[in-house]
Amino acid sequence: MTIRHHPSDTTLLAYAAGGLGEGLSMIVASHLAMCPRCRRQAEVGEKIGGELVDTAAPMALSDRLLDSVLARIGDAAPEPEAPPAQGRHGVAAPLGAMLPADLSEIRWRTVGPGIRQAKLPGEDGADLGVKLLRIAPGRAVPQHSHNGHEMTLIVSGSYLDEIGRFKAGDIADLDPDVTHQPVADTGEDCICIIATDAPLAFTGLVPRLMQPFVRI
Repeated sequence: MTIRHHPSDTTLLAYAAGGLGEGLSMIVASHLAMCPRCRRQAEVGEKIGGELVDTAAPMALSDRLLDSVLARIGDAAPEPEAPPAQGRHGVAAPLGAMLPADLSEIRWRTVGPGIRQAKLPGEDGADLGVKLLRIAPGRAVPQHSHNGHEMTLIVSGSYLDEIGRFKAGDIADLDPDVTHQPVADTGEDCICIIATDAPLAFTGLVPRLMQPFVRI
């Protein structure tokens, strides 16, 4: 798999600092498992964060509070390291572990002509705000910008938009400055995993009216 589109440096630093929401973080984590280049950049960000913590002015703690914390740490049994979760369909964990073995098992919901979506629940069915989007060949997602941060990981197929062509493994890392209209540009469906921290901002009247019902 050749990955040509990656998270921005700003996103990688935010991820390393724990500043992304859970859904966005899961997309970055899955990408890092597949991309050595971005993994090295994230490790640099973590080291920078560690240095900042080490050089920050210490906060005074009461002796009683410090003793209590140290006692709990000393009494706790070490947790065994869990084996890494395996991914599916070329997508690394954690997102790949959430995908069914057969994509035909997914219960898709039609949200527009040739466009379907499905929730991708976490453990115990928790709603993480992560969705699968399926775009039929030649179909386009309505033109939109973003009220917040959107990250899209391509699972299969590809789409073309104002930024470029995104294929399996690529990440679209988008902010409110970006307006685009993805179009599935091959003979197969384009399946993507999408996480956002705010609703999309559609430019057309009909998509805006439908948004409360389709929840994109």
